[in-house]
Amino acid sequence: MIKQITIFRQNRPLMFDISAGIFTALLFSTFLYLEHWGISFKLLNTLSGILALALLLYLPKRAVIVSGFFIGLLWFYWIGYSFKYNGVGYMQPLVTLGFGMIYMLFFGVLSLTNNVALRALFLLALSFFEPFDFNWMQIELLFVESYIGVYKYQFALVLVALALPKYIKKPFTYLPLLLLVFALNYNEAVQHEAPLKIKLIQTDIKQDQKWLPRNKNHIIESNLNAIRKAAKEGYDLVILPESAFPLFMNTHPKLQNELTKLSHNINIVTGALLKEKGNNFNVTYLFENGDIHIGKKMVLVPFGEYIPLPKFAQKMINEYFFAGQADFVEAKEPTDFMIDGVKFRNAICYEATCQEIYNGDVNYVIAISNNAWFEPSIEPTLQKLLMRYYARKNGATIYHAANYKGSGVIR
Repeated sequence: MIKQITIFRQNRPLMFDISAGIFTALLFSTFLYLEHWGISFKLLNTLSGILALALLLYLPKRAVIVSGFFIGLLWFYWIGYSFKYNGVGYMQPLVTLGFGMIYMLFFGVLSLTNNVALRALFLLALSFFEPFDFNWMQIELLFVESYIGVYKYQFALVLVALALPKYIKKPFTYLPLLLLVFALNYNEAVQHEAPLKIKLIQTDIKQDQKWLPRNKNHIIESNLNAIRKAAKEGYDLVILPESAFPLFMNTHPKLQNELTKLSHNINIVTGALLKEKGNNFNVTYLFENGDIHIGKKMVLVPFGEYIPLPKFAQKMINEYFFAGQADFVEAKEPTDFMIDGVKFRNAICYEATCQEIYNGDVNYVIAISNNAWFEPSIEPTLQKLLMRYYARKNGATIYHAANYKGSGVIR
């Protein structure tokens, strides 16, 4: 197979390179769209992932650049959807093309050389790199639902196995492919479910309706009814999505009192906002046995909750493109909640897909999200796969409550 791929290095028409690049991007994204369509096929995911990486190592330079552009589109076409809620919807196609260009440059590093070994090293190095602090391009994610493991050494073994045939003569050309055996998924970390009866609430509130004043009372009452129902059903803990209460909770004492009363019957975790000393925080509230605990978000969303650019550019971009909303303040460390003697790490949306949340002694994670920003799209599917990736690497179990899509226990 590897030797045949090298024919791509010959001079070919531009359309051939474009077609080869698109084909590679489709293989690179197969696992994601199969998951989105509810199809679980580990063998196909394994083969498509291996072939996609092999093509990136052996394709001609132009085809690599094309593949990077279309990988960016296939994975992140949805990011521009959120801009319409900030009054700059016209930016959506520009943002989509921008992400295509970013990942054209990202994978375009491979086109700096035709040396397969160097490309393998570059590809391994890229797996550590996060453009603009955005970490959703985890290359090992190709194998999260496959027979290949998700640890870095397993990814490196796959690259070595695919690169070595270029340098070995017959009859032993394909012998290095046996290294793939050592990259198989033999040693996943052990994951357990928490010893509590947990109710995950999935809401479906459109983003353009969520923050309208006329809808506030209806949303509040709907949430309270869901909590009361969970308590009657005998659950120990009910978890509501990010900003399930679309308000600054600490400015609504009557609502806090109601939730505090309900917490004598059931532990309540919910998302809302916090205004403190002139700063805005995206937070998780825990109401437990009459007490209130707050978990502030530690890892903010780049270009959503903060601008990962030099200071001189932050204010202008925030005001012009984000209507001044990308100005949240982050916590200095993650928050752990003790609920009926069980420790849960708090994670708000993007955080649940970041390694920082899993550092330390973390067995259980409460994750809350609002995915309505990107409706309809593959975003909830990609988020779920990323959570599964981090959960399996770290031996954690994630309890995820989301608005729009994505709620569930992730292991």
